[in-house]
Amino acid sequence: MQPPGFLGFLAVPLLAGVLLAPVPAAAGGHDRGAPDAVRRAVEAGEIKSLADILASIRGKLPGEVAGVEIERERGRWVYEFRVVDDKGRLYEVHVDARSGEIERIREK
Repeated sequence: MQPPGFLGFLAVPLLAGVLLAPVPAAAGGHDRGAPDAVRRAVEAGEIKSLADILASIRGKLPGEVAGVEIERERGRWVYEFRVVDDKGRLYEVHVDARSGEIERIREK
């Protein structure tokens, strides 16, 4: 096996830097959930925990969960799941964090 080239050597740290960099709140009413704000919302009963959401939507997803984010969109919390099916297709699934209802599934 050959050692990775220079670009391969740089790809991992660069990708990690991009993924771990803080993300400012986007214009248009979207805000990534800060961990403390999300924790307070769960403790106050405003939203369901990730574990509760996953348990309620498990059989309704088109594949396996590969990633999850929580955001505030227009004043309400939404879980956004990235789901990969058995054919490798990627889906974005939006779930209302209060009710646990799937709002939309979109292939990416």
